Amino acid sequence: MTTNLYINNSKFIAGMTMKNDAEPEHNNMALHACENSKRIVENRQKLAISLQYELDDFVCANQTHSANFHRVTPEDKGRGARQMDTAITDTDALYTYEPNIVLCSFTADCVPVIFYNEVKGLIGVIHSGWQGTAKEITLKLFEHLTQAEQCNPSDFHVQIGVALSQEKFEVDEDVYVKFKNLGYADEFMYHNEQTHKYHIDNQLTVQKQCVLAGIPAEQIMMDRTCTYVDPSGFSYREDKKSGRHLSFIVRKGD
Repeated sequence: MTTNLYINNSKFIAGMTMKNDAEPEHNNMALHACENSKRIVENRQKLAISLQYELDDFVCANQTHSANFHRVTPEDKGRGARQMDTAITDTDALYTYEPNIVLCSFTADCVPVIFYNEVKGLIGVIHSGWQGTAKEITLKLFEHLTQAEQCNPSDFHVQIGVALSQEKFEVDEDVYVKFKNLGYADEFMYHNEQTHKYHIDNQLTVQKQCVLAGIPAEQIMMDRTCTYVDPSGFSYREDKKSGRHLSFIVRKGD
């Protein structure tokens, strides 16, 4: 099994591709971190077929660890699906009201956030590495959706995907200070006296940002698989040439 399916009902399908040594480039899905782009496109084609969509229904962004988000329209269909230069630029979160568009996000240790709002028919994906979390991309997007898109926060359902565990996410004081300055992440950090490193739970910090945005805690699911420890995980910390997971969500057409 190379895909974790988190949601699969009559209205939405969402999940995350996993590392698989039997597939080309271990089922890597990222054009920006690969050996052969043709193999990546083939891997994406397989995913599209399994979801019963076309690869040209996919929308991908050029992620830059920003707090930028983009509302996807029908004109965006296929952007970044087959080549990097057509991807949505400088963006780390995508959302849309459109059916039959597969929103994509790429991670290898960073926190992927997948969400839907059934009342509004809205779906989205967020890439939140430690920089994105420190910039509060998740909180800012949900605040935007509440204010600009008139969404009720209590209508959101969130899935936080596999990421680097707190045990393996060790940082120096500069990163610790950024999280400390958030004002609500203290309980998700500890200091290792032996190594003089700080350990941060990025997943729980992102979950806290969802709660601060008004999303009910019971509507936030989390996959605690560690990308570093688990053989099905791509970890940039472990291997700088690592591939990437693809997190996705699509709202099925009427």
